[in-house]
Amino acid sequence: MSALRAFEAAARHLNFGRAGNELFVTHSAVSKQIRLLEEELGVTLFERRNRAVFLTAAGRRLLGTMSEVFRQISDCCDEIKRGGSAPLVVSCEPTFTQRWLIPRLPQFNALHPDIEVHVLAAGGPVSFDRSHIDLALRRSDFSWSPELFVETVVEERVGPVCAPRLLVAGGDDILSLPRIHSATRRDAWARYLADNRIGDPNPPGSHVFEHFYLSIEAAIAGLGAAIGPEPLVADAVESGQLVAPRGFSSNGYSYILLSRLAFEGDARKRDFLTWLRGQFGS
Repeated sequence: MSALRAFEAAARHLNFGRAGNELFVTHSAVSKQIRLLEEELGVTLFERRNRAVFLTAAGRRLLGTMSEVFRQISDCCDEIKRGGSAPLVVSCEPTFTQRWLIPRLPQFNALHPDIEVHVLAAGGPVSFDRSHIDLALRRSDFSWSPELFVETVVEERVGPVCAPRLLVAGGDDILSLPRIHSATRRDAWARYLADNRIGDPNPPGSHVFEHFYLSIEAAIAGLGAAIGPEPLVADAVESGQLVAPRGFSSNGYSYILLSRLAFEGDARKRDFLTWLRGQFGS
């Protein structure tokens, strides 16, 4: 470990003297530790040229891994020191935040009054380094780092929804209504029809909205039929604002919860995951 610490400091500074000052040892002590490490690994970690040092390919690889490990250790120690007093920062897709999470947060607060939840609205790939978040609730439609810890919350089920008065006026076939699309999920209708082996009846006209949240609001307003993920339209269906005459079916995606550190090491994360699954189950 002493040799690895000497290497990491020297690799960051690209200077053995400054690394020694940081570690409170001499330049020669750093140089000796690095020579021992190179002998142990059987590779050269630094190129030494004209009193300057440069990382080799092996050195860059080792530095990248060590930087990540040290950062994880630091984060873990911070979480241990904070204990249960720190807020749980959750990043959640905007539509999901507005239509599902916020209306249900009071239930979580009642069950876990000792856990303060901070919610950030964001979607897609997540950078835990830059965002300073604990958890990210996402739809599984992107690639994430294999270093992250991932828990599946529930599979996504979708179906066409519309205002009930449209079916009263235009018959019982929701597929014949004008289509409402979201620019962020432009292929939702085509994918639904293909997944369910339904021929396209060529509806009269369509509307496109920038965000998924707006497409659901447009359906409630009676502009036509939208493809709605079950969790995001469940409350509107229950209240009678929307109907889903064809029900909901799986589309191959899921809602997932991502964490940079293991869920087992943080009771707040375990409680939030358990609560999410319970809410979807009910």
